[in-house]
Amino acid sequence: MKNPQILDIYSDFLLASFTIVTATGLSQMLDNGYSHDQISRFLAQRKFTQRDFWKMVKRIIRKIESDDAILAIDDTIEEKPHSTENEMICWHWDHSKGRNVKGINILNFLYHSTLGDGQDISIPAAFEVIEKTEQYLDVRSDKIKRRSPIKKNEMVRQRLRTLVQLNRLKFKYVVWDTWFSAKENFEFVHLDLKKHFVGALKSNRKVALSKEDKLQGKFVKVEELDLQTNHTYKVWVKGLGFEVLLAKQVFTNQDGTSGELYLVTNDLSLPYEALTTIYEKRWSVEVFHKSLKQNASLEKSPTKYEVTQSNHIFASMIAYCKMELLKIKENSNHFALKTRLYQKAVKAAFEELIRLKQDSVQQTIPRLG
Repeated sequence: MKNPQILDIYSDFLLASFTIVTATGLSQMLDNGYSHDQISRFLAQRKFTQRDFWKMVKRIIRKIESDDAILAIDDTIEEKPHSTENEMICWHWDHSKGRNVKGINILNFLYHSTLGDGQDISIPAAFEVIEKTEQYLDVRSDKIKRRSPIKKNEMVRQRLRTLVQLNRLKFKYVVWDTWFSAKENFEFVHLDLKKHFVGALKSNRKVALSKEDKLQGKFVKVEELDLQTNHTYKVWVKGLGFEVLLAKQVFTNQDGTSGELYLVTNDLSLPYEALTTIYEKRWSVEVFHKSLKQNASLEKSPTKYEVTQSNHIFASMIAYCKMELLKIKENSNHFALKTRLYQKAVKAAFEELIRLKQDSVQQTIPRLG
């Protein structure tokens, strides 16, 4: 990586900025300490890789690493409805909205650990930007569409293998929602990685209540079972060759309605309370996505080219890590820290306005009263 010091300054700028971030804006803020061209060339150099990212976050992760840590997997979409479509900015299915949206799809692997003083810390151990490099004819719509040559769940398994076998990342549980609860993912974590998973199942997934029922093909949908809350049940998920624990969690939505969540794990020793607590920590990845967009300027880059877009995302991830460390140091949260920065910025602007007024405005505009 050329000029890593610019990455350090640029990622700081992402945290300090409240508007669109540009090379010109950063250069002006630095009083031309770095020129616009220097910053632009930095962003336009070769695309930063996951190897580059691991080298930068490894030192942090090794300090917070724990055998009981959780690796939360989820994806987010950085919406760009008005940008020119390319291999990165294209249409993706947003399962939270139930429709296709135009933007950049990022698959994240968030490492969640608890420090000795009880504070929780979450650091991205890796991320993948989905690139749809293949074009094909969709026979239903008779339109040319894009797709990635690698399925998202396959990316999950590839990255997990790297994190475990190459990076030697310590953790106990992989946690994900229904989108990633594929048979192949369960098998990979259980059989290949020898790790535990906690995942959510769709209500129409079928299970057998005993090995005998499994062998006889007696499977029923989980939504049809009379499952009691605060209990776990040993079941056989259709297609899996090993037993898992199943639990039903009832929760209340923001609008007051109730919902049900079906959780499974291959850790057969987990009591109900521990199972639901582990899955609730998956919420840290949702907080991560929100802070990445609102506090680390993920969505505030006007870059037009794939390399610069990718490198801006890389810098936003580094900015998030910096904010997370500041959170621990200040015993605060990302949004409170961002508010402090905003208040300081407004105060500095107000003081500059007062200084300007002293020179001219007060001489021409009389005070009321």
